[in-house]
Amino acid sequence: MTHTVIDSLTTRRTFLGGTAALAACAIMPRGVSGADGAKPNSVFSGVRVGCITYSYRSGPNTADYTLECLLKDGLSETELMDGPIRSFAGITSVRGGVGKDKQQAASSSLSDADRAKQRESQLTKCTQLRKLFNDAGVNIHIHKFPFGSTDDDIDFNFEIAKALGCKAITTERNDPQAKRLAPFAEKHKIWVAFHNHTNNIPTMEDIDPLTRIGEYIGFNFDIGHYVAGTKGKSPIPVIEKYHDKIISLHLKDRTADGGNLPWGKGQTPIKDVLQLLKKEQWPIYADIELEYPVPQGSDAVKEVAKCLEYCKEALA
Repeated sequence: MTHTVIDSLTTRRTFLGGTAALAACAIMPRGVSGADGAKPNSVFSGVRVGCITYSYRSGPNTADYTLECLLKDGLSETELMDGPIRSFAGITSVRGGVGKDKQQAASSSLSDADRAKQRESQLTKCTQLRKLFNDAGVNIHIHKFPFGSTDDDIDFNFEIAKALGCKAITTERNDPQAKRLAPFAEKHKIWVAFHNHTNNIPTMEDIDPLTRIGEYIGFNFDIGHYVAGTKGKSPIPVIEKYHDKIISLHLKDRTADGGNLPWGKGQTPIKDVLQLLKKEQWPIYADIELEYPVPQGSDAVKEVAKCLEYCKEALA
């Protein structure tokens, strides 16, 4: 199967003029915009290495801080978590969510016309967010924003993905949810990539049932969780078997007994996986996920930089 590629330079909505552009750029810290230096490039030997922004969870959950971290690390690809999207676009909740505050309750009581107007404004902000990142040299290839309970909420999530220029939306593996989302994914031509943990890894004994649910239903394959969940098996046969259904990888180094370690200290064959992507040139994003404890005297940005250098050396 051939992956559907969504051009990151196009969008359904036109960016609303110079004033909005200036407003978006005003939040950028000095020295990190594309105009102040060379743009980042984390594509090595044809392999798109990125980072899930969960890796920067120790800092402010904002778009400007997140972009600053990505640029400091030299990353041109990212899987963007919902926090920076919410804060930038003013999205407080989706209907069916839990723990609604007063602002969320007010949003849910809007008329259909007012809700449509509100969401159009939020999608315009998402388009501005995409431009902010793209102008700095960062492609948002995936977002991870929770799906709501209604058809309207689900559609809205796919509209967010389009506004951001994403190829896919990631979420935790849930096969019944996959069946619910499949028609929406096909309608919008946006993948839903399901992330595995140690207890719901892709099956190798037969064809994984997730692959049969829909054309745009696939995997966000966490190779570290796979090693821990299988007591040390290599994730490479899984990638070879399901490469046309794998949208992205989460890269981390774990041991067979489950520990997260600095890269190169565990049992996850990260270098071999990257070499496989280099050899085959499959359109699979390879995203760093920082999960090992940050050493004293360091920080998340420094540790992600070490992981990126590990990837670069592996792909040299």
